[in-house]
Amino acid sequence: MKSLLSKPPFPGLLFVLTFAAAIAADRPNILWLTSEDHGQQMGCYGDALARTPNVDALAARGMIYPNAWSVHPVCAPARTALISGLYGESSGGLHMRSMVPMPAGIRMYPEFLREAGYYCTNNSKEDYNLPKTAATWDDSSPRAHWRNRAAGQPFFAIFNSIKSHESQLRVPHTLVTDPAKVRVPAYHPDTPEVRHDWARYYDIVSLADADAGAQLRALAEAGLAEDTIVFYYGDHGSGMPRSKRWPSDSGLRVPLVVYFPEKWKHLAPADYAPGGRSDRPVSFVDLAPTLLSIAGIAPPEWMQGRAFAGSKAAPAREFNFGSRGRMDECIDIVRTVTDGRYVYLRNYFPHVSQGQHIDFQFETPTTRIWRARYDAGQTTPAQAIFWQTPKAPEELYDLSADPDEVHNLAANPAHRAILEKLRAAQRAHAAEIRDVGFLPEGEMRARAGAGSPYDLAHDDAKYPFAKILAAADLASNLDPAAAPALRKRFDDPDSAVRWWAALGHLMRGPAAVTAGKQELRAALNDTSPYVRIAAAQALALHGGADELAPALAALRELASPQKRGFFVAHAALDAIESLGSRAGELRSWAAALSPECALPDKRYDTYLVAVIKKLQAPPTRP
Repeated sequence: MKSLLSKPPFPGLLFVLTFAAAIAADRPNILWLTSEDHGQQMGCYGDALARTPNVDALAARGMIYPNAWSVHPVCAPARTALISGLYGESSGGLHMRSMVPMPAGIRMYPEFLREAGYYCTNNSKEDYNLPKTAATWDDSSPRAHWRNRAAGQPFFAIFNSIKSHESQLRVPHTLVTDPAKVRVPAYHPDTPEVRHDWARYYDIVSLADADAGAQLRALAEAGLAEDTIVFYYGDHGSGMPRSKRWPSDSGLRVPLVVYFPEKWKHLAPADYAPGGRSDRPVSFVDLAPTLLSIAGIAPPEWMQGRAFAGSKAAPAREFNFGSRGRMDECIDIVRTVTDGRYVYLRNYFPHVSQGQHIDFQFETPTTRIWRARYDAGQTTPAQAIFWQTPKAPEELYDLSADPDEVHNLAANPAHRAILEKLRAAQRAHAAEIRDVGFLPEGEMRARAGAGSPYDLAHDDAKYPFAKILAAADLASNLDPAAAPALRKRFDDPDSAVRWWAALGHLMRGPAAVTAGKQELRAALNDTSPYVRIAAAQALALHGGADELAPALAALRELASPQKRGFFVAHAALDAIESLGSRAGELRSWAAALSPECALPDKRYDTYLVAVIKKLQAPPTRP
């Protein structure tokens, strides 16, 4: 009897088998082990309190990146940047649990791998603010596994651990870590509750490490350890308050460990050394092009990162960048840049605090204790920064001397040169990627129409970036001398410039509002609802008795979700909530509104509910 392979049962079988074998021999398997809500509190990064033996062992065989940054300090926008290779402020996907169209001609990276013969799986969190397609994954589910690939087929697989997620800080438990041994950062009050939460944080990072260990053992037991390149990383900083959601170093710096077995060391980074460390700045936008480069695929030009390994590796950038947009129902605009030692933050919404009230964050005992102590006047200056307004328009921290980022050097003449360097880098980066986050979220979507925010931002007729950024800079620098120039911008034909003009008066307070009273009153009739809302908020909060009634009337007219739609109503309700007791009976009227309306996507379903819930609580001091 002849061998079956001597005469294939159907034409082409030998070719198919040979081609599959060639792919397997020519391309490495790639395994990504990811975990949620934790920073570099791991043994391989020198933290003596951490118990992370599995990732530590991987690092001993591989290499760590101390200067690895997420681009956003919360999961959905961070994962959106990972899957697309685009900064969220470029794609428009920077706002928490939002959804925007995919830019024309741009695809998620697994599609390139699948076309090259890879079996691509994700187990299982996605949380993208961009829509995937049927071509994105072979399988993205709790059942997804590299074991399900065809014989001889190379794989790319992600396994995500939720064990270290912020929510797990509050699960009933018995501590393993001794609270007395934790280091309480300078921005947190040193109380038993805070120490308990930090100890619990170390415990759940250990659980995430154990999940990584289980996947590494499964790989070894299948005999694939030396055929597989492994990455381990977290999706942003720790789930403790002032890390998650805040785009400082504590919210953006992540662990990144890479391992290249001997067979694939020719694809490793140029500075790869087992047990070593690389000082190269690495950003989340670098991971997609690096993955393609490892697989022998040229990263498309539109990817905004730089491959740091593989046949298509590119030179390192000098800086890492981060940003913060809307967090749940709370609106903010912050941009960040670091050179590894210094961190610069540009606060474009200085009138809102770092610690805006987000219910999920307040479920952590540390947040509640911290806020209570602040309200009682029992916090140190370093601990009070998180809650105070206005924020400094610019912040600069020297991580070598101040790792907790509590001593702002922005006004220090001795650091003027580095401030100007990082400020220029932030502005140049915003221009390079066409940062679309300087529009109100609803305006961004309205201008994009059926297209994507990314494509909108690259059309200067629809998004005159330079003058909008200039207006945002002028509005938010809080310089009183800028008020006359801001008033002139109420005449600009672009509504975003007029929006920033109104916001600039709101941010500066009573003196600016009094001086700009005529322009703000006229802006209550602007064609843009967002300009009307900002002007009304400024007049209601900082104007006199004559301005209060028309300002509140304008907000009432715009606050109904059923009449005005999601985005306009959200902005108006947020403004009413910010007024505190100055909103008078408008507050109780708004608190009784139904949040029901047509949503831009189901991912937005909690935000109007949350802001209306705030309105139902007793008002705080505006």
